[in-house]
Amino acid sequence: MSVSTAAADQTVCAPLPVLGRDVLVPLVTGGEVTYAALDYAASAPALQRVWDDVAAYAPYYGSVHRGAGYLSQLSTDLFESSRATVAEFLGCRDSDQVVFTRSTTDSLNLLAAALPADCQVFVFETEHHASLLPWRDAEVDFLNAPRTPAQAVETLERALADRDPYGPALVCVTGASNVTGELWPVKELAAAAHAHGARIVLDAAQLAPHHPLDIAELDVDWVAFSGHKLYAPFGSGVLAGRADWLQSAEPYLAGGGASRKVARRADGGVDVEWHTTAARHEAGSPNVIGVYSIASACKALTEAGFDSLVEREQALVTEVLEGLAEVGAVRVLSLFGDDAPRVGVISFVVEGWNSSHFAAALSAEYGIGVRDGLFCAHPLVRTLLGSDPQDPGECGAPEAEPGERSLNAIRVSFGAGTPDEHVKRFLRAVRELVEDGAKWNYRTEEGRCVPAV
Repeated sequence: MSVSTAAADQTVCAPLPVLGRDVLVPLVTGGEVTYAALDYAASAPALQRVWDDVAAYAPYYGSVHRGAGYLSQLSTDLFESSRATVAEFLGCRDSDQVVFTRSTTDSLNLLAAALPADCQVFVFETEHHASLLPWRDAEVDFLNAPRTPAQAVETLERALADRDPYGPALVCVTGASNVTGELWPVKELAAAAHAHGARIVLDAAQLAPHHPLDIAELDVDWVAFSGHKLYAPFGSGVLAGRADWLQSAEPYLAGGGASRKVARRADGGVDVEWHTTAARHEAGSPNVIGVYSIASACKALTEAGFDSLVEREQALVTEVLEGLAEVGAVRVLSLFGDDAPRVGVISFVVEGWNSSHFAAALSAEYGIGVRDGLFCAHPLVRTLLGSDPQDPGECGAPEAEPGERSLNAIRVSFGAGTPDEHVKRFLRAVRELVEDGAKWNYRTEEGRCVPAV
């Protein structure tokens, strides 16, 4: 079965059309301007293709794995074919499972719940909180931030070799930093993990939207990512990879869909036979709209030609880095050095500016949306800023005096749907704010910075 859509016949090009590209926002200086969405690392705008596909399917929406009616059968077929599309997009091995979740965070919490007894987890302090925090019931070794990719591999090898007892182990690592955009040596880290009898899960939340992924080629055991960062809204995510730990674990959620057979016992209790497929961890009515939107985004990126998308994005990365380098007050944050390969995620601070006020000025005076704060990667950002671990580091941080270190940072991020003009407007705005100052005063109100009236 299939859902027909006019979008499927449209020529896909770069940049890919996204929703919101014509939205007008007011400026505090008067008038309106087209909104420049440069916060892709938080949530990327939905692809027009995704929106059109979902709209075409919506009238056919039905329960999944639940009914004999035509719409239920069609929705079930759509759900399972989406699973196959995601597996192909990720380069999954024949034995891998694709489990649909709510997000990257949910995926990694699912894997954390499936760890075998006495499993040790190794994670760098540079991780986003989604991959730093789920391992609460395991013994966790937090590794110090490396300053080169080679040092990352060496640090992991040393930690794995020294573990005691030498039992099951899991390494969790990001593919591309949500703070600096820098690419991590995933294949080398996977080889190091396997050489020491450990498994590895790749947090691909920032990698999947910007770079081709191949589980088999990288030789990782699992990959986790979120739809909303892959141009697919509606709250769905993916955990894909080896099936054995997932099949051995208790279902992540207990309920219908995860169970194959439920029967009362003579003593009044209940016996349950759980699925051994991905359904084991997909209890309840699944988010078929969210799953279909992920599959649609995967198809759109593939059909557009990922290599051409990467090439264009790298040109934008170069333009932003060179433009920021021309502004003396700006310092770009980097873990591996200025020349390290990165995706379209760049964080920086501006001397003499409170980062939250700078971000507020970009929005209020130029219609540009960026992110400020610690980006749910507090240890990493504080390491990069050289700030005290007790600094609050959020929008309510105190005003920075001239020459004083900022307590948080500004992040600009972009991707396949970003027009060239938005990048040029951003660089022009940074120069003008540094040279001329803000046109408006800003204050903190209920945890966010706004123009002072």
